[in-house]
Amino acid sequence: MPASPDVHATSPAHRSRAGQGSPGVRGTLVIGCGALAHELVELTRRPGFEHVEVACLPASLHNRPGRIPAAVRDRIREARGQYASVFVAYADCGTRGSLEGFAHLPAAHCFELYAGSLEGDDPGTYYLTDFLVRSFDRVVVRGLGLDRHPELRDDYFGHYTRVVWLAQNPTVALHAEAERAAELLGLPLEVRRVGDAGLEAALERLLDFQPNGEEGATC
Repeated sequence: MPASPDVHATSPAHRSRAGQGSPGVRGTLVIGCGALAHELVELTRRPGFEHVEVACLPASLHNRPGRIPAAVRDRIREARGQYASVFVAYADCGTRGSLEGFAHLPAAHCFELYAGSLEGDDPGTYYLTDFLVRSFDRVVVRGLGLDRHPELRDDYFGHYTRVVWLAQNPTVALHAEAERAAELLGLPLEVRRVGDAGLEAALERLLDFQPNGEEGATC
């Protein structure tokens, strides 16, 4: 079941191990982007990730990326002394290098975590993930005020030429929602099936993943 993008989410396996090791100190905390919440929590349910706990910040921060670094720093301060290791499951995401002081995902934005390099793509491409398809009305339409001021659509999206849905787990219902989102933007839709293997591999590298569950460096 998808986790709320704005709340703390813990895998059941981690709850059974919390408190092991130093008294009062948990394993590894991953501070994640709310847009990756469902995928991150699902990954922590897999073997080898039992020591990992996920806390996601609001996905709406992507509309104001300048606020992401401060939100990450605040959550790290809250976690200090409670976890053996803390990592940041954000790519650069429009922060202009402001996350470089943290152990974070090595990509320009989260879309590259799913699809790999997008350098050859048309710069007029607007990308959707499964999360953005599911939450398009809340994050994009209402988040940008298009429900109140639909005339702003072309101001925001007039330079885009197409929508590309990077589909991790496509369904008929999601496909219909992606088509509706593209229609609302007045753009053609292209679908690419990408899965979540790229995100899983990036998270393993971030954690310096070992089969026995040893953590990598703290941030």
